[in-house]
Amino acid sequence: MTNMTYLDPATRPMPVVVGHAPHSILVIEDERDIAELIALHLSDLPAHVTLANDGPGGLQLALQQAWDAIVLDIRLPGLNGLDLCRRVRAQTSHVPILMLTARSGELDRVLGLELGADDYLTKPFSVPELQARVKALLRRSAVTAARTTEAMAQKPTLVEQGTLTVDRVQRRAWLSGVEVVLTPREFDLLWHFVQHPGRVFTRTELLADVWGHGHDGYDHTVNSHINRLRSKLGDERAEAAFIHTVWGVGYRFEVAK
Repeated sequence: MTNMTYLDPATRPMPVVVGHAPHSILVIEDERDIAELIALHLSDLPAHVTLANDGPGGLQLALQQAWDAIVLDIRLPGLNGLDLCRRVRAQTSHVPILMLTARSGELDRVLGLELGADDYLTKPFSVPELQARVKALLRRSAVTAARTTEAMAQKPTLVEQGTLTVDRVQRRAWLSGVEVVLTPREFDLLWHFVQHPGRVFTRTELLADVWGHGHDGYDHTVNSHINRLRSKLGDERAEAAFIHTVWGVGYRFEVAK
């Protein structure tokens, strides 16, 4: 059975799920019932789940250690989830983030993705869907860690395509010598493209090759990531410099002549 303890309120009340498991997950959620429900079911993955009940405490924990995944509510006291996500991404680009929103509109979801979240879930949500989304993030975290380990074991690998330079080891990219700030998924997508210049990929192929998993709603996520990546690369759809749309099929990476 999962054990749960509560720290001294004077030091910022923060429940912590205690356990030994291969994954470590941080859940930042101020509604105690929802937080405990999430912790109960995520611990079955199995995972060691730590809970924070406000923005400042959650940010402190998020930056305190390496997490396999973070589940982050948007509406938090002290510091909202969008600002928290932005600050986490400014410090670390690798941890997968799942955002929770109580709104049915797209604004929060789009803002969350823009700020670096990897996925989102709208309340109320089903337990199986929550588990599936987090499992997907954990798989992605494991793949990223393996790729980083593999890359670090080799000589630095750089790919240059026109004015674009991409470094797999540093997981960084530069456009005309100016660094392009990318989220983890945007970098994975760009690296996949530059490895296969001229090849056309369907959305389904990109899901399989870059995300490594698929579920309802991810076609929209692919489109969102493509659009944001294009924007950061200075691409215009009419005269794309790097990522070209192949209408009715998918996308192709090719440096414009």
